[in-house]
Amino acid sequence: MPLTRLCALASALWLSGCVTTQPVTNNQGPAPVISSQSHNDTPSIAQVPADIPQAQPTQAQPTIDDLAVAEAGQPEVAREPPEAPLTPAPTMGPLTPIGTTAPLAAADVATVAAPSDMWDRIRRGLTMPDIDGPLVESRINWYVSKPDYIQRMSERSARYMFYIVEELERRHLPTELALLPFIESAFNPDAVSRTKAVGIWQFMPLTGREYDLRQNSFRDDRQDVVASTNAALDYLESLYAQFGDWHLALAAYNWGQGNVRRAIAKNKKARKPTGYLDLRMPNETRLYVPKLQAVEQIVRNPEAYGLTLPEVPNHPFFESVTIDRDIDVALVAKLSGISETDFRKLNPAQRQPVILSNGTPEILLPWDNATEFKLRLEGYNGPLSSWTAWVAKRNYTPAQIAKLVRMPEKELRAINNIPPRMLVRKGSTLLVRKHRETQADVPAKIADNAQLALSPQFSRQKIRVKRGQTLSHISDQYGVSVATLMKWNNLKSPRSLRAGQSLIVKIR
Repeated sequence: MPLTRLCALASALWLSGCVTTQPVTNNQGPAPVISSQSHNDTPSIAQVPADIPQAQPTQAQPTIDDLAVAEAGQPEVAREPPEAPLTPAPTMGPLTPIGTTAPLAAADVATVAAPSDMWDRIRRGLTMPDIDGPLVESRINWYVSKPDYIQRMSERSARYMFYIVEELERRHLPTELALLPFIESAFNPDAVSRTKAVGIWQFMPLTGREYDLRQNSFRDDRQDVVASTNAALDYLESLYAQFGDWHLALAAYNWGQGNVRRAIAKNKKARKPTGYLDLRMPNETRLYVPKLQAVEQIVRNPEAYGLTLPEVPNHPFFESVTIDRDIDVALVAKLSGISETDFRKLNPAQRQPVILSNGTPEILLPWDNATEFKLRLEGYNGPLSSWTAWVAKRNYTPAQIAKLVRMPEKELRAINNIPPRMLVRKGSTLLVRKHRETQADVPAKIADNAQLALSPQFSRQKIRVKRGQTLSHISDQYGVSVATLMKWNNLKSPRSLRAGQSLIVKIR
């Protein structure tokens, strides 16, 4: 056979097996499919109808090597049979040339616009089931009747909302939870309840410690925006894992998980339903979820209630900045170009005029001021902090401590919040002025565990027992118990007094 004919035949056979098809079926019609590579490694694109079934492998075609061996009349060389290529189905028609694929219809392309603000972003993640009934309606009416209150809460939330929603989305949690601080604290980081719950998430002292929120003389992490948010979401996740229902998880957040478990057990025993609305609970908890749903309804469609929410931009309000040396709050504010008031709104956990790097390694600064602070700090050559910590090795009066640390007693009392006529007990940690010989940063052990323990301060006084006086008379006169008088004077019996006897009493 002539060589040209052989080559033409081989090329035709080669091209007949070079195209493979894999039908793509979706909700948007035909999709382009890239064919297997041809002999020159150039991919082809074919428009494959969605309803065409996948072509089945055809019988193996002879290769160019097989043809050459047969034409020469030589015995075939043993080899593994090649994998049969896929060929286009006959009904598909000719291949579409590259670059001529028909464009997708506009309806086939989903347009996903970025959220316009944080309210829009929250709306996109609202997934909790709703509660129907008068409880929700009454709460909506209450909030709608107080537009100024809604305005103030919303404006306060602007500092913290971006971080909260970012964290919720990262954890795949309902964005309704971003509205929970409206119910707990009206987004006031300085909020303190009558039961001593603190911060925008209202952590009780014990629960806060369980979630590693430190509470000491220098800071209260229940007020730390980042730390308390992470702790609150950890807690809510654990409650949802326990109850499998967001309404019950929220009830447990407000009322306590033990109380909710007992209420569920009681209903089960009585063969009653165990949903949120079925349990017997305090009125505060009964209204807790309806309050949250009322705020959610307002956020979902404020115009329907005649309200306009203040703009909360969809970008970070603050940046976390690393602190590796003790530094005064006043200096941080100066270098970052903000007021101390604005600094404390973002860092309400900081109770003192100094930030201890071994206790608070990061602070929050407004996004636009964080870079300015870091640049100015690099060029700053002066002292960073003017305060340090001092630990009492025994019981002291404030006057004694003031003399030891070389600072005015009035300033010592004010900076450490020591009331009049109080004694500072052994082991207490106080903030004192830093001197030239005490330039080291406060160690982590003290920065993390500092506590101030106080006890009433008494002045000792000797009195003479008058004829007819009893310990009961004397205890009433000086406002102390008979048992305390006996302890102060080593008396074994309340009847062992005699006229003219000296007694020691301690007066506040």
